[in-house]
Order: sequence, then structure tokens, then C-alpha cells
Amino acid sequence: MFQVQRHELLLAELRRCGAVRVSDLARDLGVSELTIRRDIAALAARNLVHRVHGGATLPTPSRPLPAKRTAFTIGMVVPSLDFYWPPIVSGARAAGAALGVNVQLRGSSYDPEEDRRQIGRLVDAGQVQGLLLAPSLDGDDADRMIDWITRLPVPTILVERQPRRWTSTPRQIEWVRSDHELGMEIAVHHLYEQGHRRIGLRLSDGSPTSAYLLRGWHRACTDLDLPADAGTGLTALIVHSDPEAIAVAQSCADRGVRIPDDLAIVSYDDEVAHLAALTAIRPPKNHVGRLAVEMMVSRLLDGDRRPTQGVLVAPELVVRQSSLSHRVRV
Repeated sequence: MFQVQRHELLLAELRRCGAVRVSDLARDLGVSELTIRRDIAALAARNLVHRVHGGATLPTPSRPLPAKRTAFTIGMVVPSLDFYWPPIVSGARAAGAALGVNVQLRGSSYDPEEDRRQIGRLVDAGQVQGLLLAPSLDGDDADRMIDWITRLPVPTILVERQPRRWTSTPRQIEWVRSDHELGMEIAVHHLYEQGHRRIGLRLSDGSPTSAYLLRGWHRACTDLDLPADAGTGLTALIVHSDPEAIAVAQSCADRGVRIPDDLAIVSYDDEVAHLAALTAIRPPKNHVGRLAVEMMVSRLLDGDRRPTQGVLVAPELVVRQSSLSHRVRV
């Protein structure tokens, strides 16, 4: 890869995430960390990046920009403030900063009653004009939760959640989420292209993502004429999520199963998959957060003139060593 290509990729990743790490770039681009440090130094000399310990960030303006007047305050309630959700929150805050919107964040705990408490506190304070919500929608309470949300006095958008296509509620609810079904199809097709025909699936119990992944799995297996219940003789495995995939890889190492020669592994999430050089599907979390804020601002500005929207954002495949098998049993 030429230097100019590395610079373009580095800047693209920086614009996408706001910060990059030397170790991650060196691994993903297949070059040494010294090469990446030199690239960062060259870009910093042109004031295109700001060097920090272990990586780079977007440069700060040489003189302060005038403060933007905050047009709206949007409340955001997410079920967790760690694993999976920080990039979504970061994307929402970045979009808010760009649009002059204040984002008030609250954490919940995958519990419908706690969701209602946190949402109620934001609404009762009377300081938010819209809500971005990721409520628990499992079980019999899902329809009641959606009905309750649509009766709130401010517009709402679901984040990484989706109601049924039609609901008998006062208004149809908007949503934006990662297209996990497509992400699973991408994973299956990647392994199929590597020559695998007996592919297994391992899902996380209780995860809201699992239902979407299972639908994508069955669709891909049908399209490729693969057995959806392959039990023995597997040559590849898709695992949700990263901690479970890493645990599978460690178990394989303990048993002498070689990855990827004996078993190819693709993880779903790409939070920490790079620690074990696992190929992974990366949901577009940062973009989901950004889109949610942009959709809310559009709703607040246009009111009922804008049609109700539901937006799917495509994940991406990040190929690492765990799925590039040189010898595949068919």
C-alpha cells in the first residue's frame, strides 16, 4: 500500500471515529507501528491530525470558534453505559455538537420499569424537546411499552430497537438501527466464499440482537442452500458476541483445534475481536447515534409534515486471520 493510500485511509477512519490508535491501524493495514507513527507525524505537520500518545485525534481549531446557540435539548436513555453503547452515545453527541443540540444522557438497565423511570424523569423535568430511547422490548410487555412511549408529550425515536411494522398506537414510532440481519448474511456469505459449507451459529442468550441475527442466518442459509442446523463436522462458526467468540477460540486452542485451519471463526460486534485476531462484523454504532440525532432534529423542525421514518444502517465486515483458511473441509 502506498503512503498516500495509507494517509487517505487514516484520515477516513479519523473522520469516522474521531480518534485512531497506532496499534489498530498497523494491524488493519498490515504495516508496522513505526510506519503508522511516521504517517501520523507527516499528517500532523500539515495540521491534518493532532498527535496524542498511542494515536491521533482530529485537530482542534487554532482559535476558538464562537459557541453555537443550542436549538434543542434531546434526552437519550440507553440500557447500558458500557459494552456496545458508548460508540452510539459518542455518535449522538458528535451530531448534537455539529447541530447545536444538547444531548442529556441517562443509563438504564435492560428493565422496563427502570426504562420508564429514567424516561419519566427526563420528561417531567420539562427540559427536553425529544427523546432517543433504547427500551427493553422483550416479552409480553413490548406492546405496552411501545404504546406508553407513543403517548409521551415529545417526539421519540427508538435507537437499535424496532417495533412491529404496524401498531395500534396514537402515532407510528420512528426508529434507526443496525441492519443485523444483513450483517449476519455478510458473515455467512464471507465464509461461503472461503469454501465453507457446514457453518455453525452461536447466539447470546437474552440479547435483543439475537432475533435479528437468527433471521439473517436462516435467510443466508436458504439463499446458499446450506443446512441451517449443521451440528457435527463444522468447518466454520459465527459467534455473537466478541467475549463469547474469544472464549470459543481459547477453548479451541486448549483442545488443539487450529484456527482457522480446523475451524474458521467470525465474531459479531467487533468490540474486542481484534485482541484475538478474529474476523468480525462491525455494526455501524457511531453512525446509528448520529442518524438518530439528525432524524430527531428533522422531526422537531418539520413536525408532522415529515413522514414517519425507519432507517436500517449496514454493518461492515472486518477480515482478520480467523476466517482466512488455507485448507477447508467440504
